[in-house]
Amino acid sequence: MSRILITGSAGFIGGYVVEELLGRGHQVVGVDNYSKYGRVAKSYDDNPSYTLIEGDATDPAVMKRALNGCEHFIAGAAMIGGISYFHEYAYDLIATNERIIAAACDAAIEAHKAGTLQKVTYLSSSMVFESADRWPSVEGDELKVPPPISSYGFQKLAVEFFARAAWDQYKLPFTIVRPFNCVGIGESRALGDVEIPSGNVKLAMSHVVPDLVQKILKGQDPLHLLGDGSQIRHYTYGGDLARGIAECVERPEALNEDFNISTATGHTVLQLAEIIWHKIKGPDEEFRFVSDTPFEHDVQRRVPSVEKSERVLGFRAETTLEDMLDEVIPWIGNAIEEGAI
Repeated sequence: MSRILITGSAGFIGGYVVEELLGRGHQVVGVDNYSKYGRVAKSYDDNPSYTLIEGDATDPAVMKRALNGCEHFIAGAAMIGGISYFHEYAYDLIATNERIIAAACDAAIEAHKAGTLQKVTYLSSSMVFESADRWPSVEGDELKVPPPISSYGFQKLAVEFFARAAWDQYKLPFTIVRPFNCVGIGESRALGDVEIPSGNVKLAMSHVVPDLVQKILKGQDPLHLLGDGSQIRHYTYGGDLARGIAECVERPEALNEDFNISTATGHTVLQLAEIIWHKIKGPDEEFRFVSDTPFEHDVQRRVPSVEKSERVLGFRAETTLEDMLDEVIPWIGNAIEEGAI
């Protein structure tokens, strides 16, 4: 078993990844400064195989300390949010995330030279395919289609260039992982989120699943959708994403490769909304909705090819949307009551 560093360990996807790695018997070191959600308690905080370093991932001293003795490094820290976040923090997203990835690579290059660090697994994003004009998006298409138009998507593409450049010049081994549309529990209102009105409900997350659940639980009728609901997404359970990321860390076949990690099943936003509506209101309640003006960077289609991850890693995301929602809806209901979202 390995000693693995993960930055952003207290984050939404990070939490699932830490749980998965600990379950596989690894020693895990986390770095987080609690800048997104504030101080949060995690189920693994007292696990003897987990060590948290509270610090800023842009700080070279923090990163050098965190990487000490680690064989693997999952570079997961980033400013990240929903669609409104892309607009509200367009500059901060690209500026901060560039500082994070530069500090990560600088520290990793030194640790690899010292003979301890074996590989960096970089968490990229499905947003590198933001400007795709062909589907499904296959690994390699990110270099063939126009670049992303959002600062977030563009910076995530830059993460992949950092990974490949560090290999080209310093032979720092890598794996690039692109998670698609994480769904799960544990995502709270971010400290910097700005409330966005959607019909008679104000939201501060702008992630489609929790937003739709909130609006229906709060009694919005008809349900307000951004756009006409034809946008296609592949909603993937956080536990499945964590399993795929762990496979990318552990498997030698993943060395210097990139992978889309996603469910193979896509849904339109309209289909998603109707499923949530009937789960909350009952199967016989007529589904009613209206369309609001969408955000500029609301990509119409994000459809991954998962052939490579299945063929090379033997990985499949198997949790159904129905099962995800059965877990997420009650959690969001409790979070609303507690004022967490």
